[in-house]
Amino acid sequence: MALYTRVTKLLGVEHPIIQGGMAWTATWELAAAVSNAGGLGIIGAGHMPTDLLRDQIRAAKLATDKPFGVNLMLLTPHIDELVQMVLDEGVSVVTTGAGNPGKYMTALQDKGIKVIPIAPSTALARRLEQAGAEAIIGEGMEAGGHIGDLTTMVLTPQLVDAVSIPVIAAGGIADGRGIAAAFALGAEGVQLGTRFMCAEECTIHPDVKARVLKARDRDTVVTGVCTGHPVRVLKNKLSRQIQELDRANEPEKIEELGAGKLALAMRQGDVDMGSLMAGQCASMVDEIQPAAVIIAELVRETEDVLRGLGERVSA
Repeated sequence: MALYTRVTKLLGVEHPIIQGGMAWTATWELAAAVSNAGGLGIIGAGHMPTDLLRDQIRAAKLATDKPFGVNLMLLTPHIDELVQMVLDEGVSVVTTGAGNPGKYMTALQDKGIKVIPIAPSTALARRLEQAGAEAIIGEGMEAGGHIGDLTTMVLTPQLVDAVSIPVIAAGGIADGRGIAAAFALGAEGVQLGTRFMCAEECTIHPDVKARVLKARDRDTVVTGVCTGHPVRVLKNKLSRQIQELDRANEPEKIEELGAGKLALAMRQGDVDMGSLMAGQCASMVDEIQPAAVIIAELVRETEDVLRGLGERVSA
């Protein structure tokens, strides 16, 4: 059984599995490894300086001849500069978050770059399809990092009904059961972030990987709600302080306290005062593995689940 969908054809990949573009986490090493294994690797730009992102793209090109992409956060202050650099360097795909990439759509697509935005609602998904997006990533609130209001289970089928382009499900997916469920909801691909945090090629600090491996089912929390940009993280000292500021409705203090804390965790390994962005499925990640092994395992599990459904369920 092969997992061929419109997404595999669109992206030119073997498997409809996209690695999430996590800032300070998804570097060229991870992206190249995922792409070499048949998925789509993504470099997470975040607030990365333009020169650093250029170096990341060039390093990925040397490490893989397969398609890979860049995730651009549209609220980044120097986003225009990052987009121009991506246009100059060229990648296969750009995924976007925190806004509507319509302003950049034509320029990117004229360079042969496929644009796949994240959409946490059907209203935005329709606007993005009208703007020319080739596919949509529907990310549920189970995901790590910045989240919306709807769960993956609820959001995915509504997006499928709302648009005609392929929907890629994200949020809370860590194994073949989750992938099979996403397909049952109408998705034609999946995006995984937290699972790939524990890939051997992921360059985040080992102490962060250890926290993911130790995570239990209720070990994530949503912080920064009063800012209007809630974030899911693993519980630690920082998350408790931000929750206190949430209760006091102090969004400015939250923004000040949170500045630089993602890099503090992922690059420097401060698991107490760093922002441990990870999804609810962290409790399902229990081993550090090469990216190729993770993808092979995901594909095998998905095929087994889909095959088993025919044996367990009869009309």
